[in-house]
Amino acid sequence: MKADAQESQSLVLIVDDEPFIRLILRHFLEREGYQIAEAQNGIEAIEVFKQLHPNIVLLDAMMPDMDGFECCTQLQNFECSKYTPVLMVTGLEDQVSVDRAFEVGAMDYVTKPIHWAVLRQRVKRLIEQSQLQQKLEAVNVELQRLATIDGLTQVANRRRFEEYFNQEWQRMKRDKCPLSLILCDVDFFKLYNDTYGHRVGDRCLQEIAKALKDIIKRPGDLVARYGGEEFAVILPNTDTEGATHVAEKICHAVRTLAIPHKNSQVSPYVTLSAGFTTEIPQPDSNIEEMISVADRALYQAKAAGRDRFVQNIQLPKSKNSC
Repeated sequence: MKADAQESQSLVLIVDDEPFIRLILRHFLEREGYQIAEAQNGIEAIEVFKQLHPNIVLLDAMMPDMDGFECCTQLQNFECSKYTPVLMVTGLEDQVSVDRAFEVGAMDYVTKPIHWAVLRQRVKRLIEQSQLQQKLEAVNVELQRLATIDGLTQVANRRRFEEYFNQEWQRMKRDKCPLSLILCDVDFFKLYNDTYGHRVGDRCLQEIAKALKDIIKRPGDLVARYGGEEFAVILPNTDTEGATHVAEKICHAVRTLAIPHKNSQVSPYVTLSAGFTTEIPQPDSNIEEMISVADRALYQAKAAGRDRFVQNIQLPKSKNSC
């Protein structure tokens, strides 16, 4: 019988203490196009499972040392078992045994003597369902990622900014650690768009976003597109000194891009203004107020001539290192 590509790539782990049962199962499934691994008891099955990560486990219920029920229970503890269905193949068919098999995590149940046509369909169906589940979860993860990414600049979008800022605000409040927020705005960007066109303007924003991502590399930090030509940077566990360093690097990096802007009133190149603030969130403090403080700092940077950063309301630096 000709196996399809999916079956030929699937590995079946047969677990049974009877060599003859393993032999006939192996011969049958190999004819169906599956790759086969074997274990003669539950303890050996766990070791083989960890090494090979099979696509499905055919598991006998009654075995010495560790029966199939206990083996199935232990298999559920491995992260790699998330997409590996367990099919019980056993002579037990009383209600208690069947109920217990499903309770410990088995996805299906086949009794001995084996009905080969039924076994063939059960194995095929369980593998197909597992693969479909993996694909669906991968699609959902990608959809969730896309829902939080700005399509143009590929940094976090406003929605993700708000979610993450609130999350880190609560975490810093709990840990009594400093949280810094930098708001950035591209100087004279409307004039840039009017001069060079929106397509060139989009490329400009993409280059700036990439420059920011190259600077903001700590896993806990976040770069987001806050508005049209505005970006925001969330820096957990970062005091005023650290935020000053980052803000300075951001402004310098955008200057270094040397993107021509002949109608800028401060430079022949595109520049950035930034405002930031640092706070250790308190029970009575307000997350919206912190954003307003950073926004006022950004306004001050623009009022002072642009192409610079300003810190608003400098708070005492925490002596607690987080």
